[in-house]
Amino acid sequence: MDHAPLKMESLLGHLVEITGHRDHDLLDISTMSALLNMIGVGQARVLELFQSHGDLLVRPRVWIEEGKVRILDEEDAPAEQPCEPIVRFPALVNCIAQRRSRVEETRSDGSHALWVPVWQNDKVSTCLEIVNAHPFTPQMLQVMEGILSVYRNYQSLLDYSERDSLTGLLNRKTFDEKFARMISSKMPESSNRNDRRHVHANSQWLAVVDIDHFKRVNDRFGHLYGDEVLILVANILRSSFRSQDRVFRFGGEEFVILLRSTTLDEARMIFDRFRTNVEQHTFPQVGTITVSVGFTAITPETPVVILGHADQALYHAKENGRNRVCYYDDLLAQGIITIGNKPDESVEFFFDEPSA
Repeated sequence: MDHAPLKMESLLGHLVEITGHRDHDLLDISTMSALLNMIGVGQARVLELFQSHGDLLVRPRVWIEEGKVRILDEEDAPAEQPCEPIVRFPALVNCIAQRRSRVEETRSDGSHALWVPVWQNDKVSTCLEIVNAHPFTPQMLQVMEGILSVYRNYQSLLDYSERDSLTGLLNRKTFDEKFARMISSKMPESSNRNDRRHVHANSQWLAVVDIDHFKRVNDRFGHLYGDEVLILVANILRSSFRSQDRVFRFGGEEFVILLRSTTLDEARMIFDRFRTNVEQHTFPQVGTITVSVGFTAITPETPVVILGHADQALYHAKENGRNRVCYYDDLLAQGIITIGNKPDESVEFFFDEPSA
């Protein structure tokens, strides 16, 4: 019996699914599913590449484990996948250095690995690692190339529409969709919008970050060095937060972080660690800079209100010495701010209020 028509139908089905997404996470998942079902590979990972303190690191975003596609948002998935220096993968390093579209290597355990960097504007921010117990046959490579060509094209399209062109972080437009999805998927329906006394042991958090005295940097050193500061702060943001967290550039010197499932104490520690990482970094020509951070718990309140709370905390941090992290509920408990205060006008809101 000829199974070729069935395989072609299955391949076309996967390609339709891949091209139907407008979201990086879903695109990664669909591509991993296609590789698993069409090729039957034993292991595969989507890796993101980023700079941290001068080192290029890789970190898994989606992977195949025990015949199943895994993502960081799953309840039983590991809380974090470790970052590794790219130098631990010499085949990938050589592939990128030689500007190749893929490279195959045979590992010491006898398995065969295929590295596929995703090139965009002469840079690689994502790559795929595909591992099989046996050598890849010409037929397997042909099917994979078809799947990965579609993946590359749609990755480029999504990056163009979702990411800030200077820093590579997610942009302001993308925030609305991802924030709304986080609220709808994580917030219990019965929560009282006005009751802030009880924050769950593992909550979601939103932080607004502002570079202190950034205008002075531009005025003194010029916009070229100002842009370099923004790029380096974006790199520090990537290395300071986990794969499952989301970091956005809102424009200018302002960034927003969505911190997933962690306790209040851990959230404080994570945000302050980021602040310290910036303070201790030496920026070329500019020297040292600092950032101020305001954060709040993500509750069933409207996105405008939640962002306003974080911005109030940020405003307090900047008005009281800068280079500090302020938590909205602490300021509320101390009577420094009150519920109903309007957020500072430094943040623009574009959300549509839900109809009654």
